[in-house]
Amino acid sequence: MGVTRRKIADLITRAKGLNVIHDNEIQMMHRSVNETYERSRDSLESQGIESHHETFIFPEDTDETVTFTASNVANTFGAWAEIVDNNAVTLSSKFASNEGHISAVMVEDVSVKEKTFLIEIAYGASKIIISRHRFVSGETTKLPPIQQIRVRSLDIPAGETVYYRMKCDQADATCELSFRYHYH
Repeated sequence: MGVTRRKIADLITRAKGLNVIHDNEIQMMHRSVNETYERSRDSLESQGIESHHETFIFPEDTDETVTFTASNVANTFGAWAEIVDNNAVTLSSKFASNEGHISAVMVEDVSVKEKTFLIEIAYGASKIIISRHRFVSGETTKLPPIQQIRVRSLDIPAGETVYYRMKCDQADATCELSFRYHYH
């Protein structure tokens, strides 16, 4: 039995109906918490884009690095700083004209082993926090120093500056990271 044009048309009609049902359910959920339904964020179409998209990497080349530095006081957040690579390219520049979000952070190296790090990532002048990460550096017999952190951050609006701050249980600790991100 082959797939006929009629069967394909029926499947498309059913899928459209499911999308309407989904959209209505999401609208009711938002009303129950006094939020508004936003098709660009809440529709099945937007969820499909979220699941299937082109991913970008920052920094973009193998000889580029991003280094975060903890406060000079142990267990205290340092000052907010813009996320920038060793060639003065900012993560913010990647969101200059496109809204998007960070989908993963790769911890590539650390200056100290057997220590706990806590990172906050934010955007904008008021430092709206979009994601927090905690990881423990280690040796390969315990935890590898390279760790990928899967992220489900809030969106970064186009044109906003992206910042970080970090603390560690050892003052002045550093870590090198890379970011996976995509646009909406």
